[in-house]
Amino acid sequence: MSLLTSAARTVLSRVPSPVPRRQRRLTGQAARVDTIPYAMPVSSEDSPVFMAAFPISLAAARAVLPGRELHPVSLGFGKGVLVATVVNYRATDIGQYIEYSLAIAVTQGPRPAPPLLPMALMRTLHVGQYVVDLPVSTEVSVKGGKGIWGMPKHQASLDFVVTDTTVSAQYDTLDGRFGALVEIERPAPTGLPLKLAAANYCAFRGQLMKSTIYFEATGDVAVGPGAHARIVLGDAPGVQPLKALDIGRRPLFTAWLPTAHGVLDDHYEGWFLTGDTLPEVDADLASGRFGDPLESVVGLGRGETWPPPPDRTRPEVQPAARTATGVTT
Repeated sequence: MSLLTSAARTVLSRVPSPVPRRQRRLTGQAARVDTIPYAMPVSSEDSPVFMAAFPISLAAARAVLPGRELHPVSLGFGKGVLVATVVNYRATDIGQYIEYSLAIAVTQGPRPAPPLLPMALMRTLHVGQYVVDLPVSTEVSVKGGKGIWGMPKHQASLDFVVTDTTVSAQYDTLDGRFGALVEIERPAPTGLPLKLAAANYCAFRGQLMKSTIYFEATGDVAVGPGAHARIVLGDAPGVQPLKALDIGRRPLFTAWLPTAHGVLDDHYEGWFLTGDTLPEVDADLASGRFGDPLESVVGLGRGETWPPPPDRTRPEVQPAARTATGVTT
């Protein structure tokens, strides 16, 4: 273990839990929202997570974001950040399911933040991620995540494959269209204690919805040249906005958390998404840019049955040749 890793482990071990006191006070309470019962706080246990971040075109990212409240995080030189996060939820109030997040790193406010500054002022600049696509395994996860927190969830065929050297996840739509494959090389062991608060911004029924999740885990992280990953996008509707982002081949970082504890805050916020004219707003609603309508969650049940797994025999998801820059797309 390097001295830098050892120092990082010491510093991170002293970071307090990100879970707010209010969530801790809720322990032992019960709730039922939209017919779904919850043992408070809304939490998950023993959940493996992997992440990969890739550079993207800043200008293209701006074009994907809805309304005027959000701005892509800038790395400088015209680059933003795409974050792929896949969680294998093994123990939750709504059963087991996989959640597959494809999101753009953003700040919220009246104007964009200077390059790199959001990393130092995450709370002040309201740093988070705008979730572009969020397939999940079960109907009840769609019902709760979308109907309550406004997340763009939809049921899909998902997997979560762990080997000695890689972690990967693929998603196909229910009608068999290829969505995406994300694969990382497992980073060298670092054993970093990670305590993270992440804000998710989502568009739903003409509003910008903000929810917050807290994760605590010990994980392995690779940054820059030590990180190797690939992302492959298919023809599913949910990933089409991502194809315009000019996603870079070299990941910014990767992370592998073999087991994590998570808390989803029951508090959330919402703002109206706006445009210059009502016809402009109506066009954004009709295109889905301002999120799905309320009708998309009406009538959903609490099913926990998973669809069949995605098709891993597709030529486009087969392992790519390795190069000096990592794993190619």
